Amino acid sequence: MSVPNFSPAIRMLVLGATALTLGSTALAQTVVVAQPVVPPPVVVQTAPEEIVIVGHYGRLPDNIESASQAVGYGDLDLSIPRDRDVLRHRISLTARYLCDKLGETDIGPGSCREAATRDAMQRVGTIWEHFAPRGTAWVRPSAWVAPYPQAWVTQYP
Repeated sequence: MSVPNFSPAIRMLVLGATALTLGSTALAQTVVVAQPVVPPPVVVQTAPEEIVIVGHYGRLPDNIESASQAVGYGDLDLSIPRDRDVLRHRISLTARYLCDKLGETDIGPGSCREAATRDAMQRVGTIWEHFAPRGTAWVRPSAWVAPYPQAWVTQYP
């Protein structure tokens, strides 16, 4: 059997055509690159930073009428004494507002306003004990909107 002897130019031409044919087949294949799966961010709702003030009218347990109102403190840094004073004032004014709505005018010991303020301040004391200072990254949210007239803030210090 004889092997044909081609000139070097023809051998290069056939070799180049073969390389192009094999290369184009490799290039025509689809390459799938796996993308990392990124889960959606988890959004955690923070608990509302508020305390509920409850005003009770009447001294008889079987005939108690009450009203309640949340007082927010999310805009306050309770590690700062000035902000603690602001919360005390909010609680006092909200208790006044609730008890006025219930029709009570008495302000002495055992009154609606005194009881509501005392109860709320006991619960606030627990919050203060466990309150951590706001970090440097804390952004103060918008101020709490009071249910009582804005003039009360200066009228009842």
